[in-house]
Amino acid sequence: MATVVKAETPTFYLLTEQYPPYNMTADGKAFAHSSDQIDGLCSEIIRNVFDRAGVSYRMKLRNWSFGMQRVQRNKDHGLFCMVKNAERKDMFHWVGPIANINWTLFAAPGSDIKLKSLKDAKSKGYVIGGYKGDVMSTYLQSQGFKVSMVNNDQHNPRRLQLGQIDLWVTDELTGPYKAADNTTMSDMKKVLTFRSTAMYLAINRETDPALVNKLQKALDAMRRSGVVDQIENNYGL
Repeated sequence: MATVVKAETPTFYLLTEQYPPYNMTADGKAFAHSSDQIDGLCSEIIRNVFDRAGVSYRMKLRNWSFGMQRVQRNKDHGLFCMVKNAERKDMFHWVGPIANINWTLFAAPGSDIKLKSLKDAKSKGYVIGGYKGDVMSTYLQSQGFKVSMVNNDQHNPRRLQLGQIDLWVTDELTGPYKAADNTTMSDMKKVLTFRSTAMYLAINRETDPALVNKLQKALDAMRRSGVVDQIENNYGL
């Protein structure tokens, strides 16, 4: 009699970036090699999703560009948390929403910059700090704003402190975390919050849609049961 071998679900590879309080290393370093070295709101939700779906995974934290390249090229790879915009929509499968971010412009402490609207930042010619691959930075650049890009967002708080940029675009919650980790600057000035968008787990298009569906169902069940609310409460949301 022939032996029937049950196919096992392959290990799924998860990548994320340093983006506190959503994803961050436990020791403050710029990279992490395993799930137990990674903290944060989105990281905790994602771990629960995979555990509930019964899908084995490995999680690493690298810079955004590295994660984006790996997920675009490799089946059974995912990157979180990512905004699903028109440009990216057809590039990936999506599980979410996981969380929301508030697009915010910060100025250095004591700055006299005041904005009534986003248009004011363009008309006054302010230089805005951003980083490559970031949806907020890319959007502002596409709209004709003066955006000074770097490879890693960790550099932007320091650039703001040194006066190399006038404003820094980042998430409302993330900005103060990164400023505290990378500068002596405290009490940055929040100048304007101009948009809120949902973030997702983006999955390589060659991944089995049945697996994607299983993950989405696990997340939906977590929301219905209040698990996501509990995790958000742990982070003050």
